[in-house]
Amino acid sequence: MSLVSIASEGLSAEIDPQGAQLHALRDGEARELLWDGDPAVWTGRAPILFPIVGMLNGGQYRLGGATFHMGKHGFARHKAFAVSESGPGHAVFTLVEDAETLAVWPFRFRLDLRFEVAGAGLTMTATVGNPGDRPLPAGFGFHPALRWPLPYGQPRERHRLTFEQAEPAPIRRIDTQGLLRPDGLTTPVKGRELVLEDRLFEDDAIIFDRLESRALTYGADQGPRLEIAFPDTPWLGVWTKPGAGYICVEPWHGVADPEGFAGDFRDKPGVFEVAPGESRSFGMSITLRP
Repeated sequence: MSLVSIASEGLSAEIDPQGAQLHALRDGEARELLWDGDPAVWTGRAPILFPIVGMLNGGQYRLGGATFHMGKHGFARHKAFAVSESGPGHAVFTLVEDAETLAVWPFRFRLDLRFEVAGAGLTMTATVGNPGDRPLPAGFGFHPALRWPLPYGQPRERHRLTFEQAEPAPIRRIDTQGLLRPDGLTTPVKGRELVLEDRLFEDDAIIFDRLESRALTYGADQGPRLEIAFPDTPWLGVWTKPGAGYICVEPWHGVADPEGFAGDFRDKPGVFEVAPGESRSFGMSITLRP
């Protein structure tokens, strides 16, 4: 499927209908802000996580006495979305249930991903709709991989995340099976700042489950930075492979199963419900600041 391009005076983006994945993000001088998906390192660029975030215990979940199997981060990132709207500065991609999804997640649904650029900002809005006749439980997450370092001449070691609020709460980690460990660990955030270092990610992602902020900035202490807002998601993952050329800033409404979790899917941490005939939206924006 062909990439869909959108642009404004300060930013341009390409979106792949396969997975409704942001494929490229460039500033007004065509400098790359998004990871290129190098298959020697990690093929992802900005996958959409739906209807789960992370791993399931044993790769399966229980729902009303039945057991279903589903892979890490759900199926949306592997599905072809329809291009339901497209204009110079925006595009909308839509996924609905089919026989393949019903076999692993027995619900009718509509997932719309809207991408819009204006000025130097990109807004991504995911809307989960329930056309069925019973409550729809789900998780959702964004997973964009931003260039580390950004293309503005500053070295990797000078890049940091600066949260809008102080973040003193302990962080969480996942175990070798991809499940959420029960213990909290001392946060590496100092006040509002997380200085990015490869050693932070030797045990996989940093997970914030008691997050005060709903926005942060990413970049070096000099030069342009990216302002990232995520008003609708209470969890945040930050991840890279040590030494790789990207940092993922991942707003989530959901998380991997806790170790030993064997409850009903509706009781899984972070799962939300959408009533019949209703919808719920999640937004994320990335804005280039001088």
